[in-house]
Amino acid sequence: QVQLAESGGGSVQAGGSLRLSCSNSGDAVGYYCMGWFRQVPGKQREWVSGITSDGRTSYADYVQGRFTISADNGKSTIYLQMNNLKPEDTAIYFCAADLREIAGGSCSTAVSVFGSWGQGTQVTVSS
Repeated sequence: QVQLAESGGGSVQAGGSLRLSCSNSGDAVGYYCMGWFRQVPGKQREWVSGITSDGRTSYADYVQGRFTISADNGKSTIYLQMNNLKPEDTAIYFCAADLREIAGGSCSTAVSVFGSWGQGTQVTVSS
């Protein structure tokens, strides 16, 4: 069973940086894609970035060029480096695992295909 836990959230001023981490403390399993999502209270959870098991990355337009996703499979950990943060990046950030057995292609951006989720970490960006 996959057990994901995020860390690294906090409060920063606009233009600042944070690095989020997501570790799996459960069974070591293969994954197709690991993703980052975010959610503001009262709004739908939205996709931020994803990385496939073979290292292909993808980003939402609103974070492209500012956020970088990476993975250390030996540590069962993925990261989200967030630079030039904006107040609109304020949200709870979640990591999630898509454990489907798929070869090729890019990460899905759909919440529904990610079967395992962490509890989230708060990111607050002040102007």
